[in-house]
Amino acid sequence: MRRYKPDTALVEREFAESLEVNRRSADVLAVPIAEAAALMLESLSAGGKILSCGNGGSAADAQHFASELLNRFETERASLPAIALTTDSSTLTSIANDRSYEEIFSRQVSGLGRPGDVLLAISTSGASPNVTNAVRAAHQAGMRVVALTGRGGGAVSRTLGKADIELRAPHTRTARIQEIHLLAIHCLCRLLDDAYGAGGPT
Repeated sequence: MRRYKPDTALVEREFAESLEVNRRSADVLAVPIAEAAALMLESLSAGGKILSCGNGGSAADAQHFASELLNRFETERASLPAIALTTDSSTLTSIANDRSYEEIFSRQVSGLGRPGDVLLAISTSGASPNVTNAVRAAHQAGMRVVALTGRGGGAVSRTLGKADIELRAPHTRTARIQEIHLLAIHCLCRLLDDAYGAGGPT
């Protein structure tokens, strides 16, 4: 059996591509990320909360975001109300079993969402039916949506309303899209930290 030798040139190409996508994303996402943070801040300041959802790696991102708000990111501040809809296995499996997997998030949004709340909907392809349904349920509940997408935006993008904000990673590879999504989440957390770190927004 031939001994495998890892290709360092491949690693360098991955880093180079990631750096290029980061630079491109800064140009197209800086303004909408700031707008998304303002939307979230408006909701939180009015007593609202943020729900988050996604599948696979996007589920991890949804949980990451909620944990940073509930605890802290980089600045000591009050705990902020956020719920990841991806963590309760009993709820997820009961909805999937009794209804369908496509309703695992929308059913929770219908029960937990209130007017003025925000949904952070994450889908690298924008084509996830359960995330798209969550967006629809959020609209029905009087919520606004911040959507993290990639590629062409997919059904999630087409379902968004005028009051919603889409943060679309400008790439087609899932790995690069996920990297931009995580960076966008960290930017949102940093902006919320800045708003609340000095004793709260004014």
